[in-house]
Amino acid sequence: MYLWIKALHLIAMVTWFAALFYLPRLYVYHAMARDRGEQQAIDHFLVMERKLYRGIMTPSMIAVLVFGGWMLYLMPFWLSQGWLHVKLLLVALLVAYHHVCLIYLKQLRDGRCTKSHVFFRWFNELPVIALLIIVFVAVLKPF
Repeated sequence: MYLWIKALHLIAMVTWFAALFYLPRLYVYHAMARDRGEQQAIDHFLVMERKLYRGIMTPSMIAVLVFGGWMLYLMPFWLSQGWLHVKLLLVALLVAYHHVCLIYLKQLRDGRCTKSHVFFRWFNELPVIALLIIVFVAVLKPF
């Protein structure tokens, strides 16, 4: 049973990270279209952003948390290991990042976002750093 839960956790994690990488990239293109006054492109990005956030990103995050919690329920001794503390801290930061993405989604939707495409290019790199650390910590368990 544990291996099935772990597999589902990993599948959800891959899906969540794909969305965490793609949504801010859409924000880059949205900001560029906004700066050029391309309303048709903006409308297209708004639909894509909403569907990605609501239909893929949020359900994937929930699945990651559910299956991760289920694994912790089955392996409670992990809670005493330092590597898990690092991983859980990064997951908490990713959940916060996820919600910041929603703030930007709403600002872009309402025409209130003043962030540039350059800002969103840098913003887009944060989950990459988290992913690298999470994978190395979860696999190597250095702490």
